[in-house]
Amino acid sequence: MRSTQKTFLIYGVSKGLGKAIFNQLPAAEDQVFGVSRTKPDFLDAENSRKIWVKADLSAPKSAGEAIKHRIGAAKIDYLIYNVGIWEETAFTENYNFEALAITEIEAIIHTNITSLLLSVQSFLPNLRKSENAKIIFIGSTLGLPNHNKQAVVFSAAKFALRGVVHSLRTHLRKDSIGITTLNLGDLATDQESPTMIPLSDVISALRFVINTSPKTCIKEIDMPAMQDADL
Repeated sequence: MRSTQKTFLIYGVSKGLGKAIFNQLPAAEDQVFGVSRTKPDFLDAENSRKIWVKADLSAPKSAGEAIKHRIGAAKIDYLIYNVGIWEETAFTENYNFEALAITEIEAIIHTNITSLLLSVQSFLPNLRKSENAKIIFIGSTLGLPNHNKQAVVFSAAKFALRGVVHSLRTHLRKDSIGITTLNLGDLATDQESPTMIPLSDVISALRFVINTSPKTCIKEIDMPAMQDADL
C-alpha cells in the first residue's frame, strides 16, 4: 500500500464520478486539486488540502493555462482525467447525427480530446517528479468495438482516447509513468441501480491502479455493466 502524502490532479469533480473520486480516493493527508467549470458544492473552504481549480475544458488553451498557473511546478503523483460530454440527444430516440450542429461537434472534441492532450503535455514535468506517477483516463465502453450505440461523436472521442493512451505509453515508458484507461459502461452516478455499475466498484479499480508499482503496466480495464448485452 502507498504511504506518505501524495498529490492528485482530478478533472471533472463537480458531480457524479468525479465528485466520488475527489472525496473517496485520496487519503486524508493527500493534496488534491479538483478541476471543474462550476465550483463543487461539497468543498470545505477551510480544508487547504482540497483545492478547486476553475476551468472550462471546452476552451482547451485557456483552461490549460488556468490549471497550470494554479499548480505551477508542484509534483503530481496521480492525474485522473474524468471528462466526457456527449451529444445532447445521445442515448435517446431523437438522436440524429446528420442534424448535429458544428459547434456541438467541436465542443465535444475540444472537451474530450484536445483538452486531454494539452493537459497531459503540460503536466508531464510535474509527473516526472513522482516516484510512481500514474495517468488514469476515464474512458467508455463506447470506445470499444461492437458497442451498438449511436452517439457518433462521443464514440469517436472515446476511440481517440484509447489511441492517445497507447501512444503515450510508448512515449513515457522511459519515465516509468503508468498510463491506464478505465472503459466504463452504464454508471449509477446519482443513486444505486440494480443494473448499473456502482461508484464504489470504480473507486476500487482506481485504488488497484494507483497501488501498483512502477514495474507494472496496467493498460486498460474494461468495465461494462453485467447486464450490458452489447459487449
